[in-house]
Amino acid sequence: MRNQTLRFAFLLLLCSSVFSWKKEEFRNCNQTPFCKRARSRTPGSSDLIATHVAITDGDLTANLIPKSQSESNPKPLILTLSVYQDGILRLKIDEDSSLNPPKKRFQVPDVVVSQFSNTKLWLQRLTSEDINGLSSAVYLSDGYSAVLRHDPFELFIRDDNSGDRVISLNSHGLFDFEQLREKNEDENWEETFRSHTDKRPYGPQSISFDVSFYDADFVYGIPERATSLVLKPTRGPNVEESEPYRLFNLDVFEYIHESPFGLYGSIPFMLSHGKARGTSGFFWLNAAEMQIDVLAPGWDAESGISLPSSQNRIDTMWMSEAGVVDTFFFVGPRPKDVLRQYAAVTGPSALPQMFAVAYHQCRWNYRDEEDVANVDAKFDEYDIPYDILWLDIEHTDGKRYFTWDRVLFPNPEEMQRKLAGKGRHMVTIVDPHIKRDDNYHLHKEASEKGYYVKDSSGNDFDGWCWPGSSSYADTLSPEIRSWWADKFSYQSYVGSTPSLYIWNDMNEPSVFNGPEVTMPRDSLHYGGVEHRELHNAYGYYFHMATAEGLVRRGEGKDRPFVLSRALFAGSQRYGAVWTGDNTADWDQLRVSVPMVLTLGLTGMSFAGADVGGFFGNPEPELLVRWYQLGAFYPFFRAHAHHDTKRREPWLFGERNTGLIRDAIHVRYALLPYFYTLFREANTTGIPVARPIWMEFPSDEATFSNDEAFMVGNSILVQGIYTERAKHASVYLPGKQSWYDLRTGTVYKGGVTHKLEVTEESIPAFQRGGTILTRKDRFRRSSTQMTNDPITLVIALNSSQAAEGELYIDDGSSFGFLEGAFIHRRFIFANGKLTSVNLAPISGGNVRHTSDVVIERIILLGHAPGSKNALIEPSNQKVDIELGSLWVQRERSPVFMTIRKPNVRVAEDWSIKIL
Repeated sequence: MRNQTLRFAFLLLLCSSVFSWKKEEFRNCNQTPFCKRARSRTPGSSDLIATHVAITDGDLTANLIPKSQSESNPKPLILTLSVYQDGILRLKIDEDSSLNPPKKRFQVPDVVVSQFSNTKLWLQRLTSEDINGLSSAVYLSDGYSAVLRHDPFELFIRDDNSGDRVISLNSHGLFDFEQLREKNEDENWEETFRSHTDKRPYGPQSISFDVSFYDADFVYGIPERATSLVLKPTRGPNVEESEPYRLFNLDVFEYIHESPFGLYGSIPFMLSHGKARGTSGFFWLNAAEMQIDVLAPGWDAESGISLPSSQNRIDTMWMSEAGVVDTFFFVGPRPKDVLRQYAAVTGPSALPQMFAVAYHQCRWNYRDEEDVANVDAKFDEYDIPYDILWLDIEHTDGKRYFTWDRVLFPNPEEMQRKLAGKGRHMVTIVDPHIKRDDNYHLHKEASEKGYYVKDSSGNDFDGWCWPGSSSYADTLSPEIRSWWADKFSYQSYVGSTPSLYIWNDMNEPSVFNGPEVTMPRDSLHYGGVEHRELHNAYGYYFHMATAEGLVRRGEGKDRPFVLSRALFAGSQRYGAVWTGDNTADWDQLRVSVPMVLTLGLTGMSFAGADVGGFFGNPEPELLVRWYQLGAFYPFFRAHAHHDTKRREPWLFGERNTGLIRDAIHVRYALLPYFYTLFREANTTGIPVARPIWMEFPSDEATFSNDEAFMVGNSILVQGIYTERAKHASVYLPGKQSWYDLRTGTVYKGGVTHKLEVTEESIPAFQRGGTILTRKDRFRRSSTQMTNDPITLVIALNSSQAAEGELYIDDGSSFGFLEGAFIHRRFIFANGKLTSVNLAPISGGNVRHTSDVVIERIILLGHAPGSKNALIEPSNQKVDIELGSLWVQRERSPVFMTIRKPNVRVAEDWSIKIL
C-alpha cells in the first residue's frame, strides 16, 4: 500500500509539472545544439559544388562535394532530382551508402502515397546553361524548368515565360549536412537537458539549408502552434529576436497563444502567396525535430550575395536534427493547385462518415452508464441534436485500454445499442501507453512478442503516463501495426459494437517523466531507428494502425473514425485532429481560427478546436460565441477537463440554451453542404475551411485576415472575439454581393462593413453566385435525416446567376470508391435552374440510389413578381410565393420561394421561372 501511495505521489508531482505551461521545461534554440549551430552560420558558408551531373534512370543525379576538397577524395553527398506530373519536383540528398557510413539514415516510410511513383516523368536530357556559372536545366512542366547550378551548388525553379524564379534552395549558401562518422576518443557526444541525458551514439547528424520564395507577400503553414495564420519573421532587422518556429510533437497543457512554440503535431509544409505570382509550396519529408526561421527583409544585407532584385522574396531557414533531404517543390501557381499537388504526394483527406461531420459531445469524463443515459435524454428533452457521445480515460479498468470499468459501465454493449437506436454513436479513448501490469493481457502479449519501443540499452522502454509505469507499442513496424489493428476486433475489444469509434490521445508520445514530457531521443525503434529520427511521426503510425483496425473490424465495409492529437504529413488519410488542450478564454477562441486554417492548408482538413475551451469555466457569453463559431469548424466537438463545471448546453439558462441550440441547428441544416465539401477535400486536397485568400487570391486585403474564413467557396464566417461586442467590422471581398446567412440582407462586396452584432449569431454570409444545400427538418441525429428533403438557397450575383453542388452517398461505406454516389451541379442562369450529373457513368452494377427530393428553392436577389415555375421534363407547374428563409425560426425574413417542386436529387431536371 505504501508503494502504491509513493507511486501515486510521484505521478502527481510529474503531472503538476506537465499540466501547465512552464517555458523552462522545454528547450529553446540555444539549448538545442543543432539549432544553435545552424543559426550561427553566415550566408555563403557552404562551399559545396555539384559534380558528375548526369541523367540516370530518368532522374538528374550529381555528387555534392566541398570545393575546398575537390582535388582530394571527400565523401560525396548523392543528389537525386526527380520530376513528377503536375509540376512537382523532388530533391533527395543523402550520404553515399557505398562508403559504409556508421548507420543508414532514416527515410520516413508510408507517408508518400504509393500511386505517386506512377506519376514520375522520366527525364531524357538536361540542358547546359551559363547562369553565373555552369548550370543544368531540366523540364519540370509546361512553362517551368528546374535549374541546378553547379558552383556553388544551388537549385531553383524558373518560370520560363518570364525568366523569374519561383522557389530556390541554398541561394544563400547555408546548406549544411553533418555526415555520420566514427567518434574520436576525446569526443563526448552526449547532450544534457535538465536531468535528462541523451547518449547520441551516432553524434551530430543535423541538416540545414535556406529556401527562398519569390514574388511572395506572406508565407503560411508548418503547424502546429497557436499563432497567426501569416508566419511572422523570427530573425532580421526590426524583428525582436525570437525563437524559430519549432516542429517537435509535444504534450503541452494550457498552451499560450501568439507563440512560435510547437504543439502536438508537425507538418513541415510551407506555402507562399503573393499578388504578383500566386502560390507555391515546399515540403520536407523529415520526422526529426525541425526548427524554421522566417527571415525579415534585409537579414542578408552584409552577405554580398546577389539575388534578383526585381522580385519580392521571403527567405526561410530550415534546420533538422537528423534524417535526409527529401524535399518537394510545388509550383502552383494558384492556391488550390498547390494543395492538389501536395495531396498528390501525401494523399487527400479521408472521406468521413456522415455522423462524424455532425456535433460531438465530450467530457473528461462521463461518470457511468447512468450519466451517459441522462446526458443523452437531456439532448432530446431540449430538442438539441447530437451524433456522438465520448468517453475519456476513466471509463477503463484502471487505465487499461480496450477494457471497461465494470462497476461504472457494467453493460457497455447495451449502452451503445441504446444510442444507436437513435442513430447515435459512441467514441472511447485508446492511448499508446500500455500499463505495465503482468495481469493485463495486452501488456503481457506485447512484452512476450517484443513489440515495445526499446530504451537506449535495448530493454523495453518504461515511462510514466496515466496508468503509471507504461510501455509503448512500436508502431513504426508494419508487423506491430497489424497486431495493434487486430485489437479492435469485437473479439479482442470486448464490449465494443459497430457503433463504437476511437480517440487516440497522448500519442506525441507523451511521457510524463521524459525529457520535455516525451520519449527520450535515444530510444530505439524497429530497424534500429532512433526515436530522434522519427519522433514527429510516432503518432502518425499509431493513428494509421488504429484506423486500419476499424477497417478490419468492419471487414473493409465501414469507414473508420479516429481522432488523433498528434499529427504529421499524411495524417489526413486516417481521420480527424483537434487543436489540443486549449483554455476557456477569448484569446483562445480567436486563435482557434488560424490554427484550424493552417491545419487545412497543410492537408489536415478535418480539424477543430474544443468548443468552450478544455480548461477553465467559460462565461455563458463566451460559450455561446464558441458554439456559434464552432458550428463552422470542420470538426465540431465540445470538450472539457474533469475539474471544470459541467457545461452541457442546457445548464446556462433558457436563453443561452436556445442560442446554443440554434448554433447546433445551423450545423445540422448545413450538413449536405459540409458533406459535399468533405468529398471535395477527399478528391482534391482543398480544405473545408479555408483562408479567404484561397477564394480571392488577388485581393491583398485578405492575405493576412485570419479573423474570418471561408467554408467552401460559398460561406464567409466572421467570429466575435470580445465580450459584449456591439459591432463588428467585416471585410467582404470580391465584386459580387453577399447575403447575410440568417436574414438574407444584401451587402456590397469589396467593402469593409461595420455591422451591428446581436447575441443571436455571429456574422456569416452567403456569396453571391452560389447555391447552398440545406436540410431544414431537425432530428435527433444526422442518421435520422438521411431521407429528409433538400432546400436550395440560391444567392444570385449581378448577372442573376448562381452555381452549387451536392454530393450524396450512403454516408458510411466505401461504396463511393466504386462509383456508388450521386454528384449533382445546380446551375441557375437566364431564369432557369438546371440539375446536371457530375458523377461518372458507371458500367457496373454499383450505384447509389436516393429518393431524396428538393422541397424548397429560395431565391435571394431575384426581382419579385413571378407567380409560377415550370418543371421539365415533367411539364409540371408549381407555385412561387414568399416563404421564410429559415422555416424553423420565428420572425424569419421571407423571400421568393418555389415550394414543393419535389424533383429528385438523383435525376436531371430543370425549373424555369415564368
